[in-house]
Amino acid sequence: MRFHSCRSLFLGLVFLSPCLLTSHDAAADQTEAATPKVQKTPFVTSRNRNDTNTPAKAFGDERSTLKAGIYSVVERDLSVLNSLTEEAPAYIKEELLKVQEVQDRKVSDLLDLYARQAADGSATLYVHGYNISFEKGCRRAAMLRENAGLTENYLWFSWPSDGVVTNYTRDEADLYWSVPDLADVIADLERRLGGDNTNLVAHSLGARGLVLALYEMAFRKPDARFANVVLLAPDMDFGLFQRILPRIRPLTDRLTIYVTSGDIPLALSAQLHGYPRLGQAGNDVASLSGVEVIDLSDLPDDSPTGHLYHIHSRVVGADLDALLNRGKAAQERKGLSQVGENSWLLKQ
Repeated sequence: MRFHSCRSLFLGLVFLSPCLLTSHDAAADQTEAATPKVQKTPFVTSRNRNDTNTPAKAFGDERSTLKAGIYSVVERDLSVLNSLTEEAPAYIKEELLKVQEVQDRKVSDLLDLYARQAADGSATLYVHGYNISFEKGCRRAAMLRENAGLTENYLWFSWPSDGVVTNYTRDEADLYWSVPDLADVIADLERRLGGDNTNLVAHSLGARGLVLALYEMAFRKPDARFANVVLLAPDMDFGLFQRILPRIRPLTDRLTIYVTSGDIPLALSAQLHGYPRLGQAGNDVASLSGVEVIDLSDLPDDSPTGHLYHIHSRVVGADLDALLNRGKAAQERKGLSQVGENSWLLKQ
């Protein structure tokens, strides 16, 4: 009840803010503060294209051939309410984001443009998880981009998740169906950019898809090599990952897995499948050769589920920044204490 009351109060003030921003004496000073911040992100998707003029509904939850585009997310600047927004839970701030525009592109044209822009630096491909509609995915991808400091050369891959919490098994089926498309995009980036300049990042069920796409890549092009593979709260059978790891490990300079205790969705997935998830703390990570496991169990929960630390925790964002943008190994990054041969504990 307390959460809903806080959320309603905060959102009420968000919607009232235009009135506050135009009050008598403050209007002139606050006009500039109210200017929306716009973030544009290229994407490739295996979702169907909807016949609509509503950007947030541009793509649906049905399977389709690969499509691409650039979407814009606008974030209202509520600096006039700084004292309130700073106190609001991080997960409420997602409500301030709105999908403003979607521009369609041919897949080849978009990847050509992306490759030209990323030619002199690293590039990052991000894959979302379960229960993510196109609209929610746009917002979450934008939040990760900001939280981890991935300001340039960022590409989002969106598979046809329903965005419905009860459709987990359907999401699994659509993820598996999308794995060849994801492998195609990864192979295309490797061909255009060279894998040593490419980071591959995935969250939750999307991390399972990324691992399976890399398993396919190992057969397609075993000499490919990527800068970083990062699995955030991976919803994948720990034992299955153990078996696949020797095949995919040669494809990357560094493979990093973020785990934690208290992750409610992963606990439910473990109960459903009957086996522990890779993203749960407490597994025998010492048996995973050549990986770096980052345990977040000592950090405060920044979301009600404990599953969205990659977009809500500034501490995790700073660690991802050091890893992806500056190429630092775990032993070189601040805030990490080594607790095992290949595992570290991240602290506040």
